[in-house]
Amino acid sequence: IHSGDSACSLPPYSLAAEVIAEMERQTTILAGVLNVVGLMNVQYAIKGEDIYILEVNPRASRTVPFVAKATGVPVAKIAARVMAGETLKSFGLPPSFTPASSSKAATESGHVAVKEAVFPFARFPGVDILLGPEMKSTGEVMGIDADFGRAFAKSQLSAGNELPMEGTIFISVKDRDKVAAVALAKSLAGLGFGLLATGGTQAFLAGKGLQVKRVNKVLEGTPHCVDAIIEGGVQLVINTTEGAQAIADSYSIRRSALIHNIPHYTTMAGAQAALRAIEAMAQGSLEVAPLQAYFEKSF
Repeated sequence: IHSGDSACSLPPYSLAAEVIAEMERQTTILAGVLNVVGLMNVQYAIKGEDIYILEVNPRASRTVPFVAKATGVPVAKIAARVMAGETLKSFGLPPSFTPASSSKAATESGHVAVKEAVFPFARFPGVDILLGPEMKSTGEVMGIDADFGRAFAKSQLSAGNELPMEGTIFISVKDRDKVAAVALAKSLAGLGFGLLATGGTQAFLAGKGLQVKRVNKVLEGTPHCVDAIIEGGVQLVINTTEGAQAIADSYSIRRSALIHNIPHYTTMAGAQAALRAIEAMAQGSLEVAPLQAYFEKSF
């Protein structure tokens, strides 16, 4: 998907320290070879332990304001002054101020920041919410708190997605996500949620000892999963698909969830982040603090 439509966590919550260090090394080499003065935007893709460089641009990206607010460092101001002739040394930054070192600083300061994209889908009847290479978001919000779960919860609330604390979770996932769905479903059941799933997912989860109610796919006739969503019987949707036919078949699920303002996740990564947010909220209500409270000095 387009990077502008993605969620972002600083510090990264799912990357190994070795991977972050290697990205720092590669970024430093790229900046030197390209002779960049000011800001540089690098997009990486990580699969397992392999790092792929998608693109490098000698400019700022829309993530810069988020990074500044998450770390307390006025990145754009510093870059502009460096481009005008000042030296980095004059700003008293750490010897290696990079995403890796800023992540370490954020961790040590005791907070995590999550950026979430905001989409206008509800204003356009018939539009599918699935993302692709074309950017669709019209804004972004940020949640900040002591841990990832609470920060993600705040980001979802800010984006208009109110995560449920009770009710029923609808799960329908593609075959290669079924193993990961077991642990997710067990955690949700442990929090008191009921589970509803279509045939293949229901059979797989039930085979792992979970209590899951089966519901028809739309093509199997009523009463089906979309009926359950419309009638208020579902409080959160987890639906991953692949293949043109499966994507087309699940369109009504996505659209119904959008129209009825039900949180809906189309990746396991998003669903797992939502679980962590629900777990965090179950431990206590969210608290609000000004951004300045997270840093020693204001910028």
